[in-house]
Formats: sequence, structure tokens, C-alpha cells
Amino acid sequence: MTKPEATAGRTGTGAGAPGRTTLIEHLEFALTVDADDTLVRDAALLLRDGRIADVGPTADVLARLGDSPVDERIDGRRRGVIPGLIDTHVHLSETLSRAVFPDVLSTRAWVFHWAKPFYAHVDDADEEVSVTLGAAEMLRSGTTCFLDMGAQNDAGLTARAAGGLGVRGVVGRHAADRKPERIPPGWSQEMVDHHFFPDHKVALEALEDSVRRWNGHADGRIRCWVNIEGKEPCSLELHVGARDLAERLGVGTTYHIASSIEESRVSEKKYGMWPVTRVAQADGLGSNLVLAHAVALTDDEVASLAATGTTVAFCPSTSLKLAKGATSIGKYPEMIEAGVTVGLGTDGVSAAGNLNLHRQVHLVAGLFKDARLDPTLVGARKALRMATVEGAKALGWDDEIGSLEPGKQADFVLFDLDHHEWSPYSDALQALVWSVSAASIAETWVAGRRLYDGEKVTTVDETALRAEARERAASIVARAGLNDDVPVTTTLYD
Repeated sequence: MTKPEATAGRTGTGAGAPGRTTLIEHLEFALTVDADDTLVRDAALLLRDGRIADVGPTADVLARLGDSPVDERIDGRRRGVIPGLIDTHVHLSETLSRAVFPDVLSTRAWVFHWAKPFYAHVDDADEEVSVTLGAAEMLRSGTTCFLDMGAQNDAGLTARAAGGLGVRGVVGRHAADRKPERIPPGWSQEMVDHHFFPDHKVALEALEDSVRRWNGHADGRIRCWVNIEGKEPCSLELHVGARDLAERLGVGTTYHIASSIEESRVSEKKYGMWPVTRVAQADGLGSNLVLAHAVALTDDEVASLAATGTTVAFCPSTSLKLAKGATSIGKYPEMIEAGVTVGLGTDGVSAAGNLNLHRQVHLVAGLFKDARLDPTLVGARKALRMATVEGAKALGWDDEIGSLEPGKQADFVLFDLDHHEWSPYSDALQALVWSVSAASIAETWVAGRRLYDGEKVTTVDETALRAEARERAASIVARAGLNDDVPVTTTLYD
């Protein structure tokens, strides 16, 4: 495996010292998000070899610890702890497109006339900066694990960049197999050749190669899946084949589908049915599949997801910005009621505006209360679970992450309870979801390592990284020709 070309801002990271023990004691609270949503007061976390060795009231943890030596002892007073947040749908290759696209776009025009031209001009070095910048933003807002939709270039680039930063995540290679009849302005031939394979068989061969090369990278913190674009640019054979291949390889797959009412209507016009029904009838659903967005569903499709164990990644900010219709036609409360695992995603910064998953927790807790005039819908408890243990289940990683329990990876977030957002508070969960923001995050840890210390991400020179990102972003926008003449509607794939 070759190393990526050295680029300003990255410092690299190694694994923590084996056998090292850290005790964080007298935390004001720990929201464990275990099966009982246990809240521990005056809590302690004992970390060993990057995992949680013990968690509970400080007095109990100390009693169990006895005279065993501790390498590092941390006073957790005026701190609260939650599990690391898990982003189940993100495009790290989009991070340099922040605040470039106008907010008058529906989903299909956004994809075909703005996002694709942007992607077409993101080279390897651009994408490395984009991934690193995005992952650093995630750490600052408490995200410790992500599911990336697919690299614009080599999946290994995302694996190396994210792995070097220290974060946990799932990467993949972008793939599709149905080119539009006419190539829109801004799409480069190089991008078309890389993204669009001649058929599903060739695409699946390339995806299998990525999984075999990158799954398990960075001491297992980086996994690689059989990810495809989904929707109109992918044949039914590729949708179904990706899940089948993933099952054979023991990994997962994800793709966009039913991401807008327009998409579902196009499918009905062409095939006589909505897209999830079409995949379901081809036996393409399953427990190793994460559907991104899934806004436009029928009741029968919700039942199909529940019956097959298929999971969904809901991206509230993107629905708001692109008018997807989550609050008007979205069946997320029905999915939850039916037993479908629903995680939260930020999507990319051009679709959602940010990579702050904590903001998505706040939004999902209240969107459906308001839309349906029902104060019992979703709420704080469920919203936190969606961003932690439900996200872990979607990624097939809930045996190791998603909650604060002995034996799990030491991925967690510490909040500064002296921050004005927490002063005063009574109920920690209610404060977390309704009162505070990422501004009061004090530290973010992954695999027992402090990657964000309240001032900086510890594994990267953020000042140099941001300077380089600004230059590269401006260059991409200029090369892509993204200006006032770009269409804001589309007829592609109609």
C-alpha cells in the first residue's frame, strides 16, 4: 500500500501504548445509553488498552480497582460523559464545497448540476484535505465514527486520511453503472470513467477489490464496505448485487434511495413502482444494508424494511435545506414504531451545511413533534440513541461501540458543565438534547485516545489544514464553473 503524498496540515498518529490504564473519576454524570439507558451519577470510567474496562459510580469502580496501578488519573468533576456519536451517512469528499451551492435546489438538480461538477474537479490531494478537514470537524462536535458514502477517487485515500487522524469509520469506493444519455456541463470525462462502470459485474469487481484492500485498516478502526451511489445512476442489478457481495464478504453496503418524492415518482413512471418496492421485489433488502434518506416510502415499504432488518440513515439538515419533505411525507416515526433501526447522518456540508451530528440530534428530537402536533414523538431519549447505539447497529458495530459498557471501545465525549449552556441544569439528557451544543464539548476520545482536547484536534495542524482547504476549495469551484449560469432544475433520467 502506498502512502499518500505529503500535504500541509497532517501530522499522523500511532496507536496508544499497550497496557496503558486511565481512570476518569468523579464525573458528574454518565449517560451510558445501554439497554436500560442507565444514568450514573458521580461516575468513573476505567480505560485499558483502548477499551472501557469498567464504568459505574466512582466508589464502586475504585473498590473493584483496588490496589491495581493506574497510569493516568483524571479528575472528572464538572464533566459529563456520553458515548461517541456515530454518523451513519456522510460525504467527506464534499467538505471543500461548504456554502458553495445555492439553497434553492431540490435533490436531483443539486446532484446532477452542482455536486457532480464539483466532484469532477476534486483530485487526490483535494480529497485528502477534504476528508481530513471533515473528520476534524466531526471530532470537534463529538462524532467518533462515520459511514462515508464513497470516495471520489481511491477508497484507500479516505481510509489513510481518516485512519491517520485517529477517528473510526467506514469507507468505500463510489460506483454506478447507468450513465445519463447526455452528459451535463461540468462533468469531466475522467469523473465519468471513474464513477460509471460498463455494467454491474465490472463495478462489483472493483468494489470487492476495495474491500479486500482496506477493510480492517488502522488496527481495525477503518472498515470498508461495498458502497454504491444508488438511485437512477445504478441498475437494479447493481443495487441487489452490492448487498449480495457485501454479505459474501461479511461487510455492509449503503446507497441513496427514495431520497425525494421526485425520485420515487420517476421510478413509478418507468417501472410502475416506487424504488424501495422495486429493490424489495428483487430480494435486495437485508440487515447489512443502510438506506440513505429513504424519505419517500409507502407503508408497505416500511413494513418490508422492518421484516428484512434493513436500516435507514436519516439526515435532518439535508431534508430542511433541499426540501426533501421529511416532516411532510417522511415516515421516520412509523419506521421507529415498526422496529426499523434508524440512525442519524449529517450528509455532506454542501447538502446539510455542516458535519455537526449533535445538531441533528436536536433536530430529530423535535421535527416530528412539531409537524404532527404530537409531543410524544421521538424526543430526547430516542434522539440520543439514534446518534449512538442505533447508529452502531446500522453499521454492524454495536458489539464494540455505541454505548458506555465494559469491553466496548473507549469512544466517548466529555462535556464542560461549567459552560454557560449547562449553567444551571437538572436533567442531563434534556439539557444535552435541548439546551446545549457542540460548543460545550470539552474532549472527544476514540479508542482510548484524546483526539480533541477542547482547543484543538491533537493529531493535525488545523491552522495549516484550513489555509490549504480555502485555497483548494476556491480552485475547485473555479475549475468546475459553478456560477449563476448553472441550472437549478433538471430533467436528467426522467
